[in-house]
Amino acid sequence: MSNTPSTLFDKVWDAHVVRKIEDGPDVFFIDRHFIHEVTSPVAFLGLQTRGVDVMSPERTFATADHNTPTINQHLPVADPLSANQLNQLETNSAKYGISHWGLNNPKNGIVHVVGPENGITLPGMTIVCGDSHTSTHGAFGAIAFGIGTSEVEMVLSSQCIMQPKPKKMRISVNGKLGRGVTPKDVALYIISKMSTSGATGYFVEYAGDVFENMSMEGRMTVCNMSIEMGARGGMIAPDETTFNYINGREKAPKGEAWEKALAYWKTLKTDPEASFDLEYTFDAADIEPMITYGTNPGMGIGISKHIPLSGEVEGGKSSYEKSLNYMGFHEDEEMIGKKVDYVFVGSCTNGRIEDFRAFASIIKGRKKADNVTAWIVPGSHVVEQQIKEEGILDILHEAGFQLRQPGCSACLAMNDDKVPAGKYAVSTSNRNFEGRQGPNSRTLLASPLVAAAAAVTGVVTDPRELMEEELEVSGTY
Repeated sequence: MSNTPSTLFDKVWDAHVVRKIEDGPDVFFIDRHFIHEVTSPVAFLGLQTRGVDVMSPERTFATADHNTPTINQHLPVADPLSANQLNQLETNSAKYGISHWGLNNPKNGIVHVVGPENGITLPGMTIVCGDSHTSTHGAFGAIAFGIGTSEVEMVLSSQCIMQPKPKKMRISVNGKLGRGVTPKDVALYIISKMSTSGATGYFVEYAGDVFENMSMEGRMTVCNMSIEMGARGGMIAPDETTFNYINGREKAPKGEAWEKALAYWKTLKTDPEASFDLEYTFDAADIEPMITYGTNPGMGIGISKHIPLSGEVEGGKSSYEKSLNYMGFHEDEEMIGKKVDYVFVGSCTNGRIEDFRAFASIIKGRKKADNVTAWIVPGSHVVEQQIKEEGILDILHEAGFQLRQPGCSACLAMNDDKVPAGKYAVSTSNRNFEGRQGPNSRTLLASPLVAAAAAVTGVVTDPRELMEEELEVSGTY
């Protein structure tokens, strides 16, 4: 055992290297492999063609999420491509003995929501999925990253992957977050400072007061967005918050196995003298509720700010102008007051119970704006049940909102929930590229609080104004 100080990332990575290839990638063992209906059919076809079995079906977990409808899930799926992919996932899972949570299964939901809530995601693990936002699971002190379809086949057949070891970056955020500032705002703020390529080639460890005081749901949101600044993934050292979240979940260790696991998990932290290839530090006090104004997640500003001038942003003027033209915005305009057509709350970024509690805190006692179409989509049936049990569903209904069924929904325009051309959507998802939520749709990324403020006012609104109103009404302001 080396006495050299190690980072959290080093400890987990090095423990999973099966073989090092000189001047090449590592042969890297994978503890958990999540699959869904979109990136797995071709991988299974490859296995079939080669006459190869799934090596470790007990380490593989399948759920349907990307192409699934979010209403009338009891009916046959109308879209033939989606229906075929869902059938293929079910057939392949049955053939190879893989756990499968299809539509109407009470455990079904978005892959990066159901993994943690069932105790499948654990500290110190390596986790992959044919989905870029697999980085979500890094919130548990795991190394988690997205892979391509050929790599899905590689993991299915060998439980290993060929992977070069990324460089290491630490991003620290210290201090206390202001009112109305959520983990989503922290993520969007960091990306706005780093740009969408600032962490390319790195695996990021998030450290500092803000992350230590953050809930597991919040940590998942931040790690989920790591990929949006080019990082291979992001992770946070496990602590009591992590252990309390995991304890008692269905697939978490029990009894003696729990005590043994806990002892190991407590070693998973960066040694004091360990070094990183690059470090950044930000001040929590500088972060306010964020919103994007352009066509990548790095084009974000504090909600009270004006859209930057072209000379203030990195990159070419022509591409900046192209982005603003697509959005129908102009330099130096303020975002507050801009009309909103759609509001989407959900996705693997913000589809957990904490997100719906935040949304409900703003809309309670108010009404949905007439000009807004709202898609409120839980990340899983477990979250859906929590929404009902906590009375959030009643708050939604009283305010004029409807709750849809679990799925990826409007995050990526692969199902029926597409934002029409030219319309503006305030979205709690992770990407705002051109056409991401539907051909020629326009996406403003934001937190559930900002989404809620837009949903009840019909325009981009600083949620702190509505929070102040509440305090005034209650006499505590």
